[in-house]
Amino acid sequence: MYAIIESCGKQYKVAEGDVVFFEKLDAEEGKKVAFDKVVLVSNDNKVEVGAPYVKGVKVEGKVVAQGKGKKIIVYKYKAKKNYRRTQGHRQPYTKVEITSIKTAAEKKETKQAEKEAK
Repeated sequence: MYAIIESCGKQYKVAEGDVVFFEKLDAEEGKKVAFDKVVLVSNDNKVEVGAPYVKGVKVEGKVVAQGKGKKIIVYKYKAKKNYRRTQGHRQPYTKVEITSIKTAAEKKETKQAEKEAK
């Protein structure tokens, strides 16, 4: 089972157990994160496509780490004008481990199981 989610202005293909690097999210290490903007869900041979998002589907994950990416060098140059500028940049990221992909049918099953347990 996999899903395509939208976060930070980009789309990511995720499955349970995957570790994904998102652009900086406002969450502390060890906290849970939920993504409800799910564009597509594939469960075995059944594929659901949203318009724009699939209703009732939620992807949950756990923040593993906050960090910065590899440094890139930004260099500006204009020929014959004695203009040169060098600047470095490190993009902050959030490392998230995907724990579950919950569809509307699975939510109903868990609610029924909780009622039966009581």
